[in-house]
Amino acid sequence: MEYQNYWQAIRTKVCTKCVDGDGFGNCRLDPAIECALLQYLPLIVEAVNRVRSDEMDDYTRELRAITCAQCSHQSVNGYCLLRKEVDCALDRYFPLVVEAIEEVNLGKAQSAHT
Repeated sequence: MEYQNYWQAIRTKVCTKCVDGDGFGNCRLDPAIECALLQYLPLIVEAVNRVRSDEMDDYTRELRAITCAQCSHQSVNGYCLLRKEVDCALDRYFPLVVEAIEEVNLGKAQSAHT
């Protein structure tokens, strides 16, 4: 699966608003730290694409089961200090991430019908 379109949509929608950015979409994270949005992009796309709902809680449950379960910051019992401290970009911006992924999916569906 090609993830470039998803990443570009997320960058446009999220990175310009991210507290770890410069307001123009450029990341200011320490180069030794990889943004969770990029690091887990395939898992995030998979989680979002598994859900069809108007409820963000449904997306969040799938995110926790698929993506957060693979993250080294989450303990085996599901506790995540980064989430608790509102320091996880994925958790902080997840509604915008869902919007971005669904917009890409809608564009793909419309292209397939033309």
